[in-house]
Amino acid sequence: MPGIDETLEFIPVRIAVLTVSDTRTEADDRSGDTLVDRLTAAGHRLAARGIVRDDRAAIAEQLRDWCADPAIDVILSTGGTGLTGRDVTVEAHRDVYEKEIEAFGTVFTIVSMQKIGTSAVQSRATGGVAMGTYLFALPGSPGACKDAWDEILAPQLDYRHRPCNFVEIFPRLDEHRRRK
Repeated sequence: MPGIDETLEFIPVRIAVLTVSDTRTEADDRSGDTLVDRLTAAGHRLAARGIVRDDRAAIAEQLRDWCADPAIDVILSTGGTGLTGRDVTVEAHRDVYEKEIEAFGTVFTIVSMQKIGTSAVQSRATGGVAMGTYLFALPGSPGACKDAWDEILAPQLDYRHRPCNFVEIFPRLDEHRRRK
């Protein structure tokens, strides 16, 4: 049965939050605030926070900069995962990924279907790994960020979650770089 093994010690993860928007500011970034509130309430550390415009190159540049920062373990972006012409976050993430976590989008769709029905097909949430860092692109609504955190990310970013979790394999994410 999946769940938290209370006999294990919680390990805080260092998480960066990136809001992708042409219009949001720090003062009205409700989705970013939702993620920050949830990750800190869970005991994780906010490692960085930023807002970048809906520009593929700018998004990818910020993701690469944060992936290269050894003080950041996970990057959560919010916004730009839809279908409109300005929605380029998914493409920017894929420009950076070394490996995509295909099941993340699938599981997010399943979670979303329970909340918003078939409207879930309009999201292109995605996850991947680059430079030993996890990256997740979430929709720009606070509700979607809440659902992704509560239903997927909170358990997977908790070392105590069984049968497995993202945290326990951190040391192996970049093992291919260490091979001779």
